[in-house]
Amino acid sequence: MDSIVTHVENPGTIPNEFTLYQNYPNPFNPTTVISYQLPVSSNVSIKVYDLLGREVSTLVEEYKQAGKYQINFNADGLSSGVYYYQLKTGNFIQTKKLIFLR
Repeated sequence: MDSIVTHVENPGTIPNEFTLYQNYPNPFNPTTVISYQLPVSSNVSIKVYDLLGREVSTLVEEYKQAGKYQINFNADGLSSGVYYYQLKTGNFIQTKKLIFLR
């Protein structure tokens, strides 16, 4: 399971709120793109969990500058099914559902 930052928008464009976007495509096989934005620089954690709440992948675990980001998530090695991905930064937490279909 690999994740790679694929895009960072113009650093002059600073978002005004934390946002975790719905992955695209969804359902997916075996890769999808997860986008998020940060209005301020902060420590960022994005993890993927199975339906039982077990962590199956860490996509991001580092300090990020304010801006908009995209990462690729490759679910090779996982079973088909419903998973959740969660963005945590300081006091902000948001979770979304993704569906992996082989």
